[in-house]
Amino acid sequence: MWERAAQARYITSVCSGALVLGAAGLLKGKRATTHWYAHDFLEEFGAIPVDARIVEDGKLITAGGVTSGIDFGLALVARLLGQAEAEIVQLSLEYAPAPPFRSGTPAEASPAVLAEAKERLSASRRVREEMFARWREARAAATPVRIRG
Repeated sequence: MWERAAQARYITSVCSGALVLGAAGLLKGKRATTHWYAHDFLEEFGAIPVDARIVEDGKLITAGGVTSGIDFGLALVARLLGQAEAEIVQLSLEYAPAPPFRSGTPAEASPAVLAEAKERLSASRRVREEMFARWREARAAATPVRIRG
């Protein structure tokens, strides 16, 4: 995994894909982001969590929730092919976000909307928490224990 990552031009993820990169050991000491309801898991992998739609740290580029994936895609097109090409793609998509409500982040949402969103996402959150518990156990079992004596 590390050899391939070292050879890659970019290592990227959108939404909770950052958790996959973390499990592969690719986030240690790196600034990264993911979906707001999985953001707290980033520290488990040694990442430096950043509350942003796109975070670039060297060749690592992570994006927050699904819609920030469009921003991420345009930023990557700009890196690879230049800003003019990215702007042409943006225009071709007619990407001019104008959300009808100001509740797109936990900071903007009302407490009631945030609570309901967390409730609706609770099943997937529980699955992630269970996966992390197993991951921690496996990691602990794989770490040799030194006994001083």
